[in-house]
Amino acid sequence: MTRRLSLVTLTLWLVAAVVIGAMIIGSVLTLLDGRFTITQWRDLIINGLALGAVYALIALGYTLVYGILFMINFAHGEVFMAGAFTAYFAADALADVGVLDSNPIFALAIIFAVAMLTSMVIAVLLERIAYRKLRNAPRLVPLITAIGASLFLQYTFRGLYGSGVRSYPNVAILDGTFDIGGIPFRATQLMVIFSAIALMIGLWYLINRTRTGRAMRAVSEDRDTAALMGINVDATIVRTFAIGGLLAGAAGVLYALIFSQVFFAMGFIPGIKAFTAAVLGGIGNLRGALLGGILLGLIESFGSGLVGTQWKDPIGFGVLVVVLLFRPTGLLGESLARARA
Repeated sequence: MTRRLSLVTLTLWLVAAVVIGAMIIGSVLTLLDGRFTITQWRDLIINGLALGAVYALIALGYTLVYGILFMINFAHGEVFMAGAFTAYFAADALADVGVLDSNPIFALAIIFAVAMLTSMVIAVLLERIAYRKLRNAPRLVPLITAIGASLFLQYTFRGLYGSGVRSYPNVAILDGTFDIGGIPFRATQLMVIFSAIALMIGLWYLINRTRTGRAMRAVSEDRDTAALMGINVDATIVRTFAIGGLLAGAAGVLYALIFSQVFFAMGFIPGIKAFTAAVLGGIGNLRGALLGGILLGLIESFGSGLVGTQWKDPIGFGVLVVVLLFRPTGLLGESLARARA
């Protein structure tokens, strides 16, 4: 057993060394080449912040569920996809009748509402149908169930909406650029960043300043004791899934505004990246999810620019391997573990 574990550890070290070495070599070669200007470096940072904000919103859903049920909801990527894909039809209908151009703020509010409500309903149904009866089962059982639910949702939406790639209609109000402190931002990037910040502030207020948040924190600490204190554990868990679904739906629209395309399998890669962000920051830690999402977005942005876009996904997953190898609790996970101890 010790020999086998040593071989696994050695393999992980080699993988981490290859990933880090490729990143360092590519970065050094790019820097020596001098092909990036200050403007291009600035654009990499802004793109990384926008992408990281989306990852953070999705990662919060993983973290909320793990914090209460200690399970990884691998179907969360499909919850994200369901909202973005369904909202496409609302956006297309609004564009056809001219509302997207004549009253874009109202139209965007409808698109966000459709996405967030759809994702919330899917998340609540997942909890009620797939997970509720498995709360006391061994951890491997809900994990396998989550993977099965992910595939079920993915191919259900393929049957409902088709296998083709759909393009979100253009929003004219988001075509321009704005200067903030002399730094030009694309309107889409500003909307993504500020929307994500507003949602994160709202979540912080909900968790720390409301009865619902106190109930969620109590259930996270000890479900049995929370029930004895009069807290409705089932309702609290449902609310947790609902909140995670709302955030995933909003993230889906923001992601679609950045990349302009949706399809039935679009939730897989962002979902895994968001899980990576949650692990990077410390799974179960809300601040860790935010930090992990932003860091992963910046790492991917810089990696794509320095090494090449073909390395974007390997860099993201390489970060997961390195973090699990050197700091399995995540960047902020240790403080959380000590607080609970």
